[in-house]
Amino acid sequence: MIVTLTANPSLDRTVELGGPLERGEVQRAVSVRQESGGKGVNVSRALKASGLDTLAVLPGDPADPVLAGLEATGVPFAALKIGAPLRSNVALTEPDGVTTKVNEPGPELSEELQEQLLELLVERARGASWVVLAGSVPPGVPAGFYATAAERIRTDPSLDGAAPKVAVDSSGAPLAASLKGKPELLKPNADELSELAAMVGMHDAGTPAELEASPERAAKAARALVEAGVGAVLATLGSKGAVLVTAEGAWHATHSPIRAVSTVGAGDSSLAGYLLADLSGADAEGRLRQAVAHGAAAASLPGSTVPAVNQTNPSAVTVTALVTKD
Repeated sequence: MIVTLTANPSLDRTVELGGPLERGEVQRAVSVRQESGGKGVNVSRALKASGLDTLAVLPGDPADPVLAGLEATGVPFAALKIGAPLRSNVALTEPDGVTTKVNEPGPELSEELQEQLLELLVERARGASWVVLAGSVPPGVPAGFYATAAERIRTDPSLDGAAPKVAVDSSGAPLAASLKGKPELLKPNADELSELAAMVGMHDAGTPAELEASPERAAKAARALVEAGVGAVLATLGSKGAVLVTAEGAWHATHSPIRAVSTVGAGDSSLAGYLLADLSGADAEGRLRQAVAHGAAAASLPGSTVPAVNQTNPSAVTVTALVTKD
């Protein structure tokens, strides 16, 4: 069982354009798709598509369209009633795969609701193998919310020392603060990896473009996070694949060329692929291979559609061992 927490879920609308986005002009959509979303929700959707047991924990009232969407697609969830509508996000996709997103801030959660959400998460995390803490946090929620969640999970007396492993996929201040929780897995992109490496004292980590261009440099930046207490770092590098760094080694993986349709949710699918492989007993290279296969499959599908494992092609992924220590 993999439990996901999405503190700021959304109803994701993807608008496909027939040509490049033209600012200030009127353009007609080719198609429009709508799905329940948010990073954790997307991970649960991808796991459910592959037949894995998962549970999405999130705020939301019974009649909210986000919860209705999850129910319609059969994704198990546990929701906390908050008395306010969840946010809507819009993604504009161009024919070459370039995606422009406009995300709403989401409803404010009071301290009481935050505590209730943490209690719900801890209750439902019992017996899980992994807990995924993912996405932004809504207004009113402190940046350290995910670090607090990780601590609550690990100190739950009912677990008797058998706490699930914690994965974090967020951005900005919540991602930075999550380092204090020492998650077993961190999934940054190149932008986030550059910022985090500088935070732990690696001031020459490189720009996001430099990290995407050099897997060795990206792996060294990820190594700095592992040395700071993170169990493993899965850093997605867009079309350049991904790197995985653990205490035992570092690897880079790339997928054979695909036609990108929409990159919305591709990183979430990469994380789902990694966890799916982990539960099947795969080694580090196998986990990275499936992560990249999942991400590539997601990018080739419309909107925020998530792939099932049988829609991925791990054999199209090349994995190379890297040296990160001088």
